[in-house]
Amino acid sequence: MKILAIDSSSMVATVGILDNEVMVAEYTVNYKKTHSQTLLPMIDEIVRMTDFDLNELDAIAISGGPGSFTGLRIGSATAKGLGLALSKPLIHIPTMDALAYNMCGTQRLICPLMDARRNQVYTGLYHIEDRELKVELPQSTYDIHEIIGMINQRGEDVVFLGDGVCAHKETIEAETKIDYKFASAHMNMARAGAVGALAEIYYDLGKIENASEHTPDYLRKSQAERELEEKQKSLN
Repeated sequence: MKILAIDSSSMVATVGILDNEVMVAEYTVNYKKTHSQTLLPMIDEIVRMTDFDLNELDAIAISGGPGSFTGLRIGSATAKGLGLALSKPLIHIPTMDALAYNMCGTQRLICPLMDARRNQVYTGLYHIEDRELKVELPQSTYDIHEIIGMINQRGEDVVFLGDGVCAHKETIEAETKIDYKFASAHMNMARAGAVGALAEIYYDLGKIENASEHTPDYLRKSQAERELEEKQKSLN
């Protein structure tokens, strides 16, 4: 099975090629450049470096949200364009699921955090057993204090990861009452390898879609939409 994996849901842009559970290539950039500048050149580079023929792909895996509205749109357009051009199916991987899968091998409760601003985070709760991702709390938007309270109630050792850790580290340290750890730098951000590894599992389960059907999961309205609604309320 050959899969091209793409994730541009955050500031991180990451692409990878997996071939029968072997990571052939992964290219990850966490820098202040727009994904419209980086994503296609990154795919071109790993294809060139590995002499990979995109026509041999079985599917294209895309991190489908939540996350940055602009990043999700760029990633979605890239995956859909390739899928339509190559006549390949897409595999929609929830962003929090993929981020949690970075921690494959841990026995701890896994809490990925993506900063959603205004004291909000995109998050979920997971366990991984024998490489199978167990969703304890499906991805959604929560107040940071609320999700920490839920974790405290569960009473399990936990590991936090994602860019939300940096944004809310003081709150996590002050309010988490059980044993916790933070993921190391190389596991703390989106990785195409995790997206692709989950995609291999989902492909076997038949969780695929036509490229034309794919839409990102934004989970909430964009900042521009929220600001417009607030402005309209103030005028009424």
